[in-house]
Amino acid sequence: MTTAPQLGEQLIVPAIITHDITRLFGSTVALDSVNVRIEAGVVHAILGENGAGKSTLMNILAGILRPSRGHLEVFGMRRDFRSPTDARSSSIAMVHQHFTLVPAFTVAENLALDSPAGRKFTPYKPTKASSMAMQTAERLGWSLDPTSTTGSLPVGIQQRIEIVKALATGARIVIFDEPTAVLSTREIDDLFRVFKLLKQSGCTVVLIAHKLAEILAVADDINVLRRGKVVAACKAADTNEKQLASWMVGQTFSTGGYQRPGSEIEAQENSNTPALQLRSVSAAGDRGEQVLDAVSFCVGAGEIFGIGGVDGNGQNELAEVLVGLRQIKAGTITWHGQPFKPGSSPTVGFIPQDRRKDGLATEMSVKDNLLIQAVQKKEFMRGPFLANKKLNEVAANLASKFDIRSAGLSTPVSSLSGGNQQKIVAARALYSEPEFIVAVNPTRGLDIGASRFVHEQLIDASRRGAAIVVLSTDMDEIAALSHRTAVITRGSIQEYEIRGRSAEDIGMLLGGALNPEGSRG
Repeated sequence: MTTAPQLGEQLIVPAIITHDITRLFGSTVALDSVNVRIEAGVVHAILGENGAGKSTLMNILAGILRPSRGHLEVFGMRRDFRSPTDARSSSIAMVHQHFTLVPAFTVAENLALDSPAGRKFTPYKPTKASSMAMQTAERLGWSLDPTSTTGSLPVGIQQRIEIVKALATGARIVIFDEPTAVLSTREIDDLFRVFKLLKQSGCTVVLIAHKLAEILAVADDINVLRRGKVVAACKAADTNEKQLASWMVGQTFSTGGYQRPGSEIEAQENSNTPALQLRSVSAAGDRGEQVLDAVSFCVGAGEIFGIGGVDGNGQNELAEVLVGLRQIKAGTITWHGQPFKPGSSPTVGFIPQDRRKDGLATEMSVKDNLLIQAVQKKEFMRGPFLANKKLNEVAANLASKFDIRSAGLSTPVSSLSGGNQQKIVAARALYSEPEFIVAVNPTRGLDIGASRFVHEQLIDASRRGAAIVVLSTDMDEIAALSHRTAVITRGSIQEYEIRGRSAEDIGMLLGGALNPEGSRG
């Protein structure tokens, strides 16, 4: 039986080779005949914009997804992973961006979960089961308190626990999914130190990333994906930020099929006081890390303010702050000069980032999801009862207007395509003509026609005076839809005119290698 190489063993064969890996999600091609060669004992970076296919490819390598076509070689042997357990048996582990720790467990208990000693039918002793992992932490220069409750620890320490868990299982290939997204500069430096230690021991590090300077600082080899295809493969020493940005974004930057319907949007004349104003707003993430750093901007009545950026830079948390779902730690938010109270002053429409988690009750019907907000209005009540006839008419009109395709209004939302689910979320958010709208990737999963329709609805809302904030990873969407544009990186926002900028500038800006003023970061 062929086994994975051991620590320090010299290797001739590559760690991983992918052969024409293709992955389909319905009619969507997430990966298109991807061929990647990852040498053993190197730091290999996979670079690309959101939606380029990076995470899909890594999930296939980690056994979370199976390819629709193609196959893998791991240390020279063909492998067909049916689960993460299969990948682990081939010495592959993945450190996810969103940690898989149990917050209420101690460090020792979390480390014991993946330990072979913790899976035997013997009396359970977390300290004993986690001993190998604790030794691994010491070799990396980390001191972990096995008795600490994991949920109380800083995010950087939690990431260390995840890394140690992966290595303690004997993994010789470790995949890191955007590992620097929630780390401080000092923590990033320490993580890169560990990458070098792992490489020296013969371990292979596969790094999913988009920060250009970070990639060039730590990677040996680089592959660039764009729209599911490999567009470049090179040594880090043979390229630069400008070239990587060009490969990542493409040679031209245009409106990508998004066009403003009719004439140019004209924002209404603003008074001296803007509709919405944020002053030095800071907020923490779910694990206590700072995700918004002194954010300041204003939005006028009838204005669409577009904020572009790569996922993981604070967009979702900013949206939650704006709709009252997340508290701020510092700063102020006002609406027409008065304290901001979402839902009462102003009324708010919200298209969230994660439609299934935050936007839909998937086991409920199309009708029920469309009417979640409408049923709270007095016009649809008859005493203590709902006016079902009126509500049915509203649901039918919305389904027709937004072209929501289903077997009927009583169909469970879980059975609909992602695009039709997104239409329900958009329809509900825009139906009541709110004064303030927050839309996060509002056309994700929609075809060109449906995307244009949602854009038209947002534009119509701005024309009737709504203040609108659009946060999107699609820079074409931001460029085509907004009156003013900005970019968010690491929780900070800088206004930046996207239209007319080169693809290289946009790519470097998103990668943190260019300041909005045009100078290198």
